[in-house]
Amino acid sequence: MAFRGRALQTCWHLVDASDQTVGRLANQIAPILKGKHKPTFLPNKDMGDVVVIVNAEKVTFSGNKWDDKLFKWHTGYPGGLKSRPAKAMLERNPTKILRKAILGMLYRNNLRQSYMEPRLKIYAGPTHPHTAQLPDGTDVLPKHPRKRSGKYHFGLTAYATAGSFQAGLMKPQPSMGKNVRVVEEIIDTDEEVFMEEDFEELEDMETVDVVPDGEKLSEDKKETK
Repeated sequence: MAFRGRALQTCWHLVDASDQTVGRLANQIAPILKGKHKPTFLPNKDMGDVVVIVNAEKVTFSGNKWDDKLFKWHTGYPGGLKSRPAKAMLERNPTKILRKAILGMLYRNNLRQSYMEPRLKIYAGPTHPHTAQLPDGTDVLPKHPRKRSGKYHFGLTAYATAGSFQAGLMKPQPSMGKNVRVVEEIIDTDEEVFMEEDFEELEDMETVDVVPDGEKLSEDKKETK
């Protein structure tokens, strides 16, 4: 199955992780990396978009997870099981908390390793180096609500947020409000532009039937004249 145009177009999304719960935020970003917000989604195709997350050091956990939650890994040697609480992980590597939560919601196959993981870009501070694709003034994705209800759909009401980069377009869309799709109409200036005076002159002109050579008007047309 093949799709054309915007169906396979890769967009860039900006996310501000300030004061957002890790699990709820990861649940919002993982479907965008998969491409589930597109009507042309296929589980075996590369359909996802690029997500840039800033302020990853300001994420929150509910309850006592900063002290109770442990990040575990194994060195590969006997007795090499290591663990670190979430509070210590935030001090040493704040981006790893959110990255581990998001990647844990993706299926483990070649699509994740080759396409989804490289498109997830997380930064601890408020700045990012992708100003060419996400210039100043780009709308960020809305925060995940406490309860999924109504018309909420992965935080997107349009194909891409205003001001974000879209593959195939010469420049990012201008920011005209949150989640507004901008359509640029291209007008060829070489064509003639008809003014109101031209139409008035056309109305005053008499209509004349054009008859090809060798043919005659029918009797009905003669009577009407």
